[in-house]
Amino acid sequence: MLSCAAPSRDSYGDASVLFEQSAPDPTSWFCVRTHPKHEHIAAAQLRQESDVEVFLPRVKYRRRTRSGLAWVSEALFRDYLFARFEWQSALRRVRHARSVREVVHFGDRWPTVPAQAISQLRAAMGNTELRLIEGGLQPGDAVQIAEGAFCGLEAVVTRVMPAKDRVAVLIEFLGRQTTIELGREQLSHSADRESLRVRVPVWESVEGRVL
Repeated sequence: MLSCAAPSRDSYGDASVLFEQSAPDPTSWFCVRTHPKHEHIAAAQLRQESDVEVFLPRVKYRRRTRSGLAWVSEALFRDYLFARFEWQSALRRVRHARSVREVVHFGDRWPTVPAQAISQLRAAMGNTELRLIEGGLQPGDAVQIAEGAFCGLEAVVTRVMPAKDRVAVLIEFLGRQTTIELGREQLSHSADRESLRVRVPVWESVEGRVL
């Protein structure tokens, strides 16, 4: 999985894999943390800087709302985006851009994301920043229950009932397998985001202080 933040949470990087880079590239990719749900605003602001390249991978999918099913878009990595810039000349401007909370760093170490990892993620996204996730489910698909009493449990689709917009899934609960029926909106397809994950073997890092 492509990791991009502090080491204490599941989707973030592990600081133990940092290594010092004695001669960093003139420009490098950094992970930028934004204010909650402001990724698109931060990206638009940073794109106004001619020497900053921005990559904000997003997904679009259908979600149940009060008005029924609706298409929604959100960042693949919530509250994060990637920016490529020259560390010494642009770091201060990036850190103080609108809707940017911080450029990810550990003390005076500023980890970079390898360019190869960005290329792999772009390829997984289909060389676009917006990936459409189709909502169809088929028997045998692995899903996660997103709402209700069984929220968080993994399940396998056994039957799809389009007319009722419901799905029968098999779950393991209290040591036994049980089949239950759930609304399609209560399920998330495990492959949706799994297919977009990119493994980054190491962080690169730039060691220094902000002037």
